[in-house]
Amino acid sequence: MEKATFAGGCFWCMVQPFDEQPGIHSIISGYTGGSVQDPTYKQVKTGETGHYEAVQIVFEPDVFPYQKLLDLFWVQIDPTDAGGQFQDRGDQYRTAIFYHTEEQKQLAEQSKQHLEDSKRFAKPIVTDILPADTFFPAEEEHQDFYKKERKAYKEDRKQSGRDEFIEENWNN
Repeated sequence: MEKATFAGGCFWCMVQPFDEQPGIHSIISGYTGGSVQDPTYKQVKTGETGHYEAVQIVFEPDVFPYQKLLDLFWVQIDPTDAGGQFQDRGDQYRTAIFYHTEEQKQLAEQSKQHLEDSKRFAKPIVTDILPADTFFPAEEEHQDFYKKERKAYKEDRKQSGRDEFIEENWNN
């Protein structure tokens, strides 16, 4: 088993796409990259702790390789938006790939460069590639939110503009 950590804006929207794949053993919503030890959702939401909302994925690389995780990550986000994602604004909603190994770092950098070279977006790709830091699981009510609070999740996702962006920029 290996770990992968991705920040793609609101962590509620980053669970389902990975959760539906073979070889994924767990996905935890949480916080990483900030200065406060064991932060709460309320603290992170202020944007003052330096944390990213993120998901940490435990996966079986022989079944679902890291490269496929990267490919799936990119199509969930707007990699050109440095101010957050969709309706969620602020540093806590920035995008980043947090690598756990040198191989993950190399694959992430190659993947980002490939996306930049593709000219799919007119603006530069601003998603950071950073070393994995301490990961703090979010409170229980945020885990598997899309399953536990289906109606609220669907409404929030619909209002966010994420699906429209994905359809316009990735599904063509």
